[in-house]
Amino acid sequence: MHPEMCSLNSFDINLKGLKANHTQLVYQLKNDYFEALEGAEVSKGEVSVELDIRKVTDDYFELDFHIDGQVTVICDRCLDEMQQDIQTEARLMAKIGEEYSEEDDLVTIDEASGILNVAWFIYEFIALQIPIKHVHAPGKCNSAMIQMLNEHSATRSSDEDEEKPIDPRWSGLLKIKEETKESNN
Repeated sequence: MHPEMCSLNSFDINLKGLKANHTQLVYQLKNDYFEALEGAEVSKGEVSVELDIRKVTDDYFELDFHIDGQVTVICDRCLDEMQQDIQTEARLMAKIGEEYSEEDDLVTIDEASGILNVAWFIYEFIALQIPIKHVHAPGKCNSAMIQMLNEHSATRSSDEDEEKPIDPRWSGLLKIKEETKESNN
């Protein structure tokens, strides 16, 4: 039995249909949301999103996102899954115009539909909070993978050392590297 997929239509906001000057929406994002978007960075997570929409004029809106939770990403070092905390606030401006367009933080919504789907905007706000390099805390990586990585690096380094003499300008760094290796053992 297949788990139910998240309907991205639930992220549609009919801006033309908003009657109140202030509207608040809450989204609870689970794995099905991330799977439905098929983003490269994140495929799992539990994130709460509070969206405050303020109607400035009949065709101009401010959307404030308050995002808090955890997502699962792949550790760059050991390739195991790891949890990444996410906590951010973001603002998006929207206006109703002749055709859809995106410029920086201003989105123009086609007047014919008046619908803004915020699913990808939320995903992008989350993805922007993930560090470029994401690794487990020291000692939390998959030990078998780290051992293989160290063995591979040592083999490759020793092969390179045998092939080429070391440039004398780097000998100071090699000495520091060896001292560090000895102090870690």
